[in-house]
Amino acid sequence: MLLLAGLAIAGLTLVPLGYVLWTTAELGPSEARDFLWRPRIGELLWNTVRLLVAGVAASTVLGVAGAWVVERTDLAGRGWWHGLLCAPLAVPAFVNGYGWVSTTHAVQSFPGAVMVVTLSYYPLVYLPTVAALRRLDPAVEEVATSLGRSGWSVFTRVTLPAISPAVLGGALLVGLHLLAEYGALQLLNYPTLTTAILQQYATVFNGPEATLLALVLVTFCLLLLGLELLLRGHRRRARVGSGVSGRPHRIRLGRFRIPVIAALTALALWALAVPIGALLRWLVRGTSTSVDVGELTSAIWTTLGLAFAGGVAATAVAVPVVWLAVRHRGLLTTAIERSVYTASAMPGIVIALALVTVSIRVVPSLYQTVAVLLLGYTILYLPRAVVSVRSTFELVPPGLEEVARNLGCTGPAVARRVTLPLVLPGLTAATALVALAVATELTATLLLAPLGTDTLATRFWSDASSIAYGSAAPYGLALVVLSIPSTWLLGRLSLGDGK
Repeated sequence: MLLLAGLAIAGLTLVPLGYVLWTTAELGPSEARDFLWRPRIGELLWNTVRLLVAGVAASTVLGVAGAWVVERTDLAGRGWWHGLLCAPLAVPAFVNGYGWVSTTHAVQSFPGAVMVVTLSYYPLVYLPTVAALRRLDPAVEEVATSLGRSGWSVFTRVTLPAISPAVLGGALLVGLHLLAEYGALQLLNYPTLTTAILQQYATVFNGPEATLLALVLVTFCLLLLGLELLLRGHRRRARVGSGVSGRPHRIRLGRFRIPVIAALTALALWALAVPIGALLRWLVRGTSTSVDVGELTSAIWTTLGLAFAGGVAATAVAVPVVWLAVRHRGLLTTAIERSVYTASAMPGIVIALALVTVSIRVVPSLYQTVAVLLLGYTILYLPRAVVSVRSTFELVPPGLEEVARNLGCTGPAVARRVTLPLVLPGLTAATALVALAVATELTATLLLAPLGTDTLATRFWSDASSIAYGSAAPYGLALVVLSIPSTWLLGRLSLGDGK
């Protein structure tokens, strides 16, 4: 039954890929080759690749370094710094781009694009890394230190390998988000394959050239998945017991204290003060500012409802996928888990067009309904849920489930009474993480939402893209405020019960 559920989920998530392959087949081999060999496509490929490499590298370094400073040094006010390092999750990437572009046009460049996406996405690495450091048995590091290893040697040879699944999972999410990022890069005037796909669809709706570019993005996605799987390996990391009781050894910052605090302060100012300050400035001084309280309230309630429903749906679908991948390791279960990532590398408009085509041809009554919209959210953000649930699930000892079965519990009873309570923090984190993404989704919402449905993200984008910064500000601020509870919850869950 579990395997059938996994296969059904894999089939569902592969619908957009099937649509891309089917639409691209309309082009002959020579046409496809001629299109991809254009100089403009080469420029887009170069922009996409260098942004992907630089953005993932910078986000990983920033996320891991921040987590290590908070969890393994004697930094004063660690709780406050943890909150500030998590806070950028509450500021969507396109709001961040809006804040920087409306402040200075100097960011409309490659370095500016790397900076904005890094400030927006490094928490996806930071949060799971903090959680992994909290769960790591401090005795492991203490033994290495007692054997004469330096602090850097302990980190690279003991700590980093132990927390690598969390780091790699976060880096994978960053890479997938960068492949599909549209709003921020469009505002920053930085062309990539994704922005070109949206422009191509605007010119020729449902054109095969656009889906051919989407197929290139899928290729990048498969390369990322293979690399992450290779680096992760097959080592089991669950342990029985809670490890040695006690606090981890805190490294004294000494003369590095002031530079570290200065760096953290600069990071908080760049990631939070600039976009939020821009929103407040345009709200107060923007000549286009006009707040319709009724429309704003309606958009808030719609955003909240869709975010909650999308978070619950994606998390529920992620559970059987993770269960198969962790408890029944094999080629088939690995393929099922890997399949859920393919759609997340595509722009939302490609996912939306695939679902529109299928719904019209198979179940016309579902066209432009909330059900199809939630299905689109689930396909888009299932990887977020899978990474969050898996990071917790891998630490549940299989022996506990075996003991429960030996005591007479059936499979469903073991899941309900033993496994699910232990992975509840991961389920909650997955729901919050997906809800954050749903609240800020643009392109799929514009195409799939029922007529007359407006969210904060779509209203913000409508005004910001037409340079009506003052009119966009209220919706952007409301989006940030609504994202704060989920961000706070994610921050608290990443700390867990650690000391």
